[in-house]
Amino acid sequence: MGTWAVAVVIGLVYGVAGTIGQAAMWGPVPLGLLIALIGTGGLLLAVRLLTADRWAALACALGALTATLVFSGRGPGGSVVVPAPTDGRLSTGIIWTIAVPIMAAVIVGWPAIAGAGGRDDAEADARMPEDPTA
Repeated sequence: MGTWAVAVVIGLVYGVAGTIGQAAMWGPVPLGLLIALIGTGGLLLAVRLLTADRWAALACALGALTATLVFSGRGPGGSVVVPAPTDGRLSTGIIWTIAVPIMAAVIVGWPAIAGAGGRDDAEADARMPEDPTA
């Protein structure tokens, strides 16, 4: 349970940083969006692989999604962190808002790999027949 709480907090931090940073451009290159997607995807993948627990990865993803949704709206003072795109254009904010749930679904839903570490090893060992020569 503690792992899930930490995962939610870290997901919130990455979600806030990604939502604010996704708009940074380097000429025509959406550098902020690329860094935000790589960082958040790497975080979700690391949580999934290191804990061998898809629920911890889901908790992390929910933290990032919550931060994205909260900070994408209009603030109490009327400020907007992620502005709406002009008609007919696709903004980095829309890509960020759609890409985070897609990354989360792929990483959380990916099948477990036996031998990857953690619980998968214990489950694989429990299913293996005993070696009579040992």
